[in-house]
Amino acid sequence: MRIGPYKLRNQLVLAPMAGVTDRPFRQLCKSLGAGLAVSEMVSCNSALWGSKQTLRRMNHDGEVEPRSVQIAGADPKMMAEAARFNVERGAQIIDINMGCPAKKVCNVMAGSALLQNESLVRQILEAVVTAVDVPVTLKLRTGWDPANRNALSVAQIAEQAGIQALAIHGRTRACGYSGEAEYQTIRNVKQAVSIPVIANGDITSAEKARQVLEQTGADAVMIGRAAQGRPWIFRELEHYMSTGQLLPEPGAKEIRTIMINHLKNLYEFYGEYTGVRIARKHIGWYSKGQRNGAEFRRRVNQVGSVTEQLSMTQAFFDELCVRSEMAA
Repeated sequence: MRIGPYKLRNQLVLAPMAGVTDRPFRQLCKSLGAGLAVSEMVSCNSALWGSKQTLRRMNHDGEVEPRSVQIAGADPKMMAEAARFNVERGAQIIDINMGCPAKKVCNVMAGSALLQNESLVRQILEAVVTAVDVPVTLKLRTGWDPANRNALSVAQIAEQAGIQALAIHGRTRACGYSGEAEYQTIRNVKQAVSIPVIANGDITSAEKARQVLEQTGADAVMIGRAAQGRPWIFRELEHYMSTGQLLPEPGAKEIRTIMINHLKNLYEFYGEYTGVRIARKHIGWYSKGQRNGAEFRRRVNQVGSVTEQLSMTQAFFDELCVRSEMAA
């Protein structure tokens, strides 16, 4: 699959997720097989660009190309300016957020709220495409609510505006993340446009990824929540797509190694105070379903230093490794 001049290594894309797809997580997922990883959304409000949080989101040091940055907002001129600003700081692909269902985003008519106003959609897309000389992509949902599934018309507007790829979550904004993703709208879009279409929503396994690709005719799949605590899902999907064979789940030792390296990268990226707090959710995801995991999470979430957090996490997974070896 190609996006502009960039040929991706496979059909696997890490979805942009606020508070999750920071540089350490993007790098980890790319190292485990993701062909593209999209950043957390950056606001088009220039007043926020000097904040520590936004500056971190624009940090791409050492990141494997292509570097895709998502921007969010509802004003065409501000979105164009945000696109230019991010390209100047290393973005090689600009992704526009018209898929986020969060109330705080939709209440300012950004994210998926924009799907209610196709005229404004066109203005934003044309403004951003004109503003930069890198590929521009679009993330959207199937519509605002089940009675107003307009992804097809928005996709056609996007193609006319010069958008070079579409990622579609198979739910409306009103559906949030409830129920099952529906893929028929994605299939309809794929049949109506000539640009690449990426299917998103409820893709949690290699078999499901293949099923969705066959059902929708999409060019790629986008993985979001299923990668939380399981970044090796990209390795599993890549292997399955190339060989037709399922890889075994990683053992406790490998999970421990992946997780500890991930935590160390978080500490280095954020510093101790923020790094420890960001790491808590990842530790929670990695330990989900493990024996005594709930008690471990309760205890580890109470510590505030790198030394304590790393020591407790190492000890918990060391014990899992011992039990795993005894069971074998």
